[in-house]
Amino acid sequence: MENNNEDQKIVSTTSEEDVVIYRGARAMPFIIGMETLDRIGTSGISSNLMVYLTTVFNMKNVIATVLINIFNGTIYVTPLFGGFLSDSYFGRYNTIAFASLSSLIGMTIVMLTAAISQLHPEQHHQPTDWQLAFLLTGLFFLVIASGGFRPCLLPFGADQFNPGTESGKKAISSFFNWYYFTLCIALIISLTLIIYVQSNLSWAIGYAIPSCLMFIACILFFSGSKMYVKVKPQGSPLTSVAQVFVAAIKKRKLKLPTSQNSMFSSLFDYVPVHNMKSKLSNTNQFRFLDKASIITTEDGINSDGSAMNPWRLCSIQQVEEVKCIIRVIPIWLSSIIYHLATVQQQQTYTILQALQSDRQLGNGSSFMVPAASYGIFTYFSPLIWIPIYDQILVPVLRKYTRKKDGLTLLQRMAIGMVIAILTMLVSALVERHRRHLALTRPTLGISPKGGEISSMSAFWLIPQLMLAGLAEAFNSIAQIQFYYQQFPENMRSIGTSIFFCGMAGSSYLNGFLVSIVHHVTSRSSSSGDRDWLPEDLNKGRLDYFFYSIACLGFVNFVYFLVCANWYRYKGGGGGGGGL
Repeated sequence: MENNNEDQKIVSTTSEEDVVIYRGARAMPFIIGMETLDRIGTSGISSNLMVYLTTVFNMKNVIATVLINIFNGTIYVTPLFGGFLSDSYFGRYNTIAFASLSSLIGMTIVMLTAAISQLHPEQHHQPTDWQLAFLLTGLFFLVIASGGFRPCLLPFGADQFNPGTESGKKAISSFFNWYYFTLCIALIISLTLIIYVQSNLSWAIGYAIPSCLMFIACILFFSGSKMYVKVKPQGSPLTSVAQVFVAAIKKRKLKLPTSQNSMFSSLFDYVPVHNMKSKLSNTNQFRFLDKASIITTEDGINSDGSAMNPWRLCSIQQVEEVKCIIRVIPIWLSSIIYHLATVQQQQTYTILQALQSDRQLGNGSSFMVPAASYGIFTYFSPLIWIPIYDQILVPVLRKYTRKKDGLTLLQRMAIGMVIAILTMLVSALVERHRRHLALTRPTLGISPKGGEISSMSAFWLIPQLMLAGLAEAFNSIAQIQFYYQQFPENMRSIGTSIFFCGMAGSSYLNGFLVSIVHHVTSRSSSSGDRDWLPEDLNKGRLDYFFYSIACLGFVNFVYFLVCANWYRYKGGGGGGGGL
């Protein structure tokens, strides 16, 4: 990450209470360290959850897949509420503090389900209601923790740099890349060491390690409390959004002022004296909202220039902030289908593919690579790509594109979508090859779920996993930075949470698609042997399912191009308009 020479300068505003000292470089070890340890722990529990549910809790593949999709979806929905509470009432620091304690409790409960025999079912038995309830309680606390961590950690880290200087802006942009870089390292550690302990030594020890790491993470985060920049919440930002819509509706019959129409002198261009947000100019999109800023004889103005009735008269700044939010929504909708390829399949059916493939480390080797550990290859691509892009390509691209980040955020997102489509096509071809070998050649035994193990090496899954990681390196990083920059400053936690809401929608959609495809295809034959997604993948057509996801991805990509060309960046930043 670029060194920010301004991060220790004192930035004075209008009073001594508003003096801010930015210590970006000094604060980063505490924030990144806490996030890294938390992600190692959280991933250590969630990444192998498919295997835990199907082997220890004896659930069927489809049921476990749907449960994981619901769990992941809920994890990605709660950041929206956490972001709102953070921006409105508690602030990012307090929200992160609460989330860290909730995460520690959740990890401890899940660990107990593995450590105490009475808290999980006996072999070949279904879990009792109270065993399942205890497990879900632990997952519930992890969901609550996600609601605090995900929308706040990235904006909180960016808050530590001075956005008013050029070096600070570059440091923030670089921070997003390196944040994801350290996240990949954390996930690789989790998907190798922790999952190995879970799969080969003990589930209890494998789940105890994340709990201990989370305890250390809490200590690390609270140790840096005195040096953090803690942005105070400014009340519910959604109130201002509601005021714009109410005022626009009340004045819907009025005509906007033009050079030919002097019915009203001008739009209400009020800016508070202590305003810390960037000034937004009036834009031509969503002009009907501009009616909220029309000044009439019925609108009173206070002595400080503010509106007496903010539910009838709103400033241009308020209106433009609402426009920023509306413009983002079509772009956000495209992320739901995008994540089907890069996240949902890699966390569910790719693991099941690995379970029915040859997982020996080498010919004749007795060591079996845990199925969930193959997920580490998803994070190798970002580890390789991010330093190359951030340190080598960006400076070169700046000379040709004249963009500070080399490529616009929407261009990076588009590239990620193309790679995601390619990921599904490769996944389908690999699955077809795996299934063909399982049906035509001698197999290597029976998988934990009863299907025969294909002689295809599970390392054939590496290309699709690395492509998924490369897609994430382009699209997901750009998405997070896009929402952070394009949302109003007082809604940045909410803006970041929008990214996870897209993943939530994707998770729910994937669960729905799995259920529908399983239900429809299994009914096509009374014997059920035409089911695309059976317990034994060798009897199904998972490759057809992957092709279907690729087709959805292509339609989604066309939709994204239309939305991206229509989009206008906030304040003309990031490249003006469109791709």
